[in-house]
Amino acid sequence: MTTPHTEWQFDTRLIGRRVLVFDEVASSNTLAHQLAHPDANGLVILAQNQTGGRGQFGRVWQSRPGSSLLVSVVLFPPAELLRASVLTAWAAVAVGGAVYDLTGVQARIKWPNDLLIRGKKVCGILIEQARAVVAGIGLNLNQSADEFVAAGLPDATSLAAVSGAGVDLRAAAGAVVRHLDDEYGRLLAGERGAVAADWTWRTGLLGRRVVVELTDGGTFTGRMLDMGFDGLEVETPAGGRRVVVPETVAHVRADR
Repeated sequence: MTTPHTEWQFDTRLIGRRVLVFDEVASSNTLAHQLAHPDANGLVILAQNQTGGRGQFGRVWQSRPGSSLLVSVVLFPPAELLRASVLTAWAAVAVGGAVYDLTGVQARIKWPNDLLIRGKKVCGILIEQARAVVAGIGLNLNQSADEFVAAGLPDATSLAAVSGAGVDLRAAAGAVVRHLDDEYGRLLAGERGAVAADWTWRTGLLGRRVVVELTDGGTFTGRMLDMGFDGLEVETPAGGRRVVVPETVAHVRADR
């Protein structure tokens, strides 16, 4: 197994008290699964480079070595938190808070697992569940606009491109880890509603006309009346109301 070149510790309650830092791994999520055991609850794997990072729907996550924050968190949540919508919202809200701390700019959530700044992707999140939950996060730090264009990713951005200043890897890791720890603490304390409210705000869809695409291939439109982990409530064009569980929604976007 790959050996970390150093270990960091952050002053947190659970997540990030141990951060194993690797020069290069195939996938931080794969390695996190390999290291997952009860004593590893809250362990963070950080890779300066990935050769086979995974994204949503089997896509490959690639970045220049050292240009992105690539981390995976090992968790053993209680049964009531073992839901894809809750865990994805937790990670997205936390990273959104860290982005604001690092840049002073607010990030929006693009359903289900991306963060955008000014309409461009800055972060992707991948939640996987096996014997442990592994939350993989790829946050663009120091790429230039020209790099994204050359990579065929004109709709991506980085914190440096947004703020005009380079971002230190350890500072970024500290901000993300602390927010992950704080938001997870809220969930453990029974404050799911507070996390859901932040998640709803960051999606920016409440009160707007939306297109909802379901995992079974169905699609419908309407006005978003409410969002929460128990359901998305949409007023249909005919004046009725439809509630769908978040896990059955593949995509939801503003109907322009």
